[in-house]
Amino acid sequence: MYRILALSLIAMTSICSCAIKQESADLIIHNARIYTLNASNDIAQAVAIRDGRIVEIGPERQIMNKYSSEQVIDAAFKSVYPGFIDAHCHFLGYGLNLQDVNLVGTKSFEDVVNRVEKFAKDTKEAWIVGRGWDQNDWELKEFPNRAVLDSLFPNTPVMLKRIDGHALLVNEVVLKMAGLNVDSKVEGGEYLQENGRLTGVLIDNAMDRVYQIFPGHSADKKGRALLAAQENCFAVGLTTIDDAGLDAADVELIKSMHASGQLKMRVYAMMSDNQKNFDVMLASGPIKTERLNVRSFKFYADGALGSRGACLIKPYSDTKDSSYSGFLLDSISYFQYRAQQLFDAGFQMNTHCIGDSANRTMLEVYSNVLKGHNDMRWRIEHAQVLHADDRAMFSEYSIVPSVQPTHATSDMYWAGERLGRNRIRRAYAYNDLKEQVGIIALGTDFPIEGIDPLKTFYAAVARKDMKGYPSDGFQMENALSREDALRGMTLWAAMANFEEDEKGTIEVGKYADLVILDRDIVTVPAEDILGTQVEYTIVNGEVVYSRR
Repeated sequence: MYRILALSLIAMTSICSCAIKQESADLIIHNARIYTLNASNDIAQAVAIRDGRIVEIGPERQIMNKYSSEQVIDAAFKSVYPGFIDAHCHFLGYGLNLQDVNLVGTKSFEDVVNRVEKFAKDTKEAWIVGRGWDQNDWELKEFPNRAVLDSLFPNTPVMLKRIDGHALLVNEVVLKMAGLNVDSKVEGGEYLQENGRLTGVLIDNAMDRVYQIFPGHSADKKGRALLAAQENCFAVGLTTIDDAGLDAADVELIKSMHASGQLKMRVYAMMSDNQKNFDVMLASGPIKTERLNVRSFKFYADGALGSRGACLIKPYSDTKDSSYSGFLLDSISYFQYRAQQLFDAGFQMNTHCIGDSANRTMLEVYSNVLKGHNDMRWRIEHAQVLHADDRAMFSEYSIVPSVQPTHATSDMYWAGERLGRNRIRRAYAYNDLKEQVGIIALGTDFPIEGIDPLKTFYAAVARKDMKGYPSDGFQMENALSREDALRGMTLWAAMANFEEDEKGTIEVGKYADLVILDRDIVTVPAEDILGTQVEYTIVNGEVVYSRR
């Protein structure tokens, strides 16, 4: 009798346990290798998501027994990471470029002209605009001349940006509209001349007169650009982008598209350095919503190394003028004034610094305002060439280095010529910079480079180009470990944005921004990283991209 009663109780217990009601979730991902990147660096197997946030993460059985959902992703043992963050890019600019002449990868100026001619046959725009040429990729590594454009487009304005955005090639129509001639002067830039005539190449601040007369883009075109950029970025696993240079009107457009649900990409916006933006933002203060974060201003201390606009302590190693060392794009007093103004208003200051002189100048400007250790998280964008004496200032003043690993592997073919044998060893020193403050934020600077964060990861850890050159890596002493590179694209990028409490790791309460890859980039051979495919991209618990 007792045996029968015991069996009955066991049966009842079994029935009761099966009848326990499961909690509902909007999405469950299971059968996975989940890199949480939490403080313990735990690896989990399943995660439950509700209302755009992570509600629980843990072992397979724990999550599957506790939760039910109409949407379940069986990851088939694939790897899951926090959604990738591009810590420095030009999201809107990239989208606009998709509608203009694509000059990336051109192998000669003739190739540039051919693409412009083909585009001109189909465009209805008043201006022909393009971007992406790089004379360093041509057999004749010299800046182009406008003569051919003048003959082909005698009445249509043509404006072609160099790949880094720090030089323009324009035709005679544009020069006349802007009122530029051989007597025109500019500080922090250069109007290139040849045989007593402007060549049409304008460097850094010399571009301003053209931008002042350029009619700009309509809100409708910008809206289309944002959606096109979003689609492509989701497909490569990006869930947050840091747009390095927007105007107040652009921010309002992004806000409205977020509100309508059209734009789902999370945006950390750096405001461009102009008076209208200061007037608007200093009056309103920082803006923070679930998908938009506006708390910083973007400055340019100097130009680019490729166009010799980077400001160096000692002269360039490859110019006819042995005294030429580039230039700052504004006065030190101006940077000091803005730094104090932003500090008082609680904004971040993020400054483009390529050359060692530009880096030294801005580190000193920052130090005069920040005084010592702090939590302002002011950023040096690029931090490309640094004097050994200046690196410690990152640590002393809690300054965040924000770098783009693919710049190193794009520039390595010619950067040594610009800098010389000794100075190149102090360039693209990402691991050294990471050691200063314990974090480093990684991005691409797209559209200067491609949008794919997996190429960022590969360049950071392998220090090779897409063809595997050089075989032993470029200055491998400054390669990042795979774990550090992953954090640079997730947690550390979030920290650079003041967003580590809501993203950057896979933890309970944080936004459900995730990416699932078809292989584990932390463990696969380095040569297999570039073949990795994005299976799913998830933002706020919503699948925004699926390869299936």
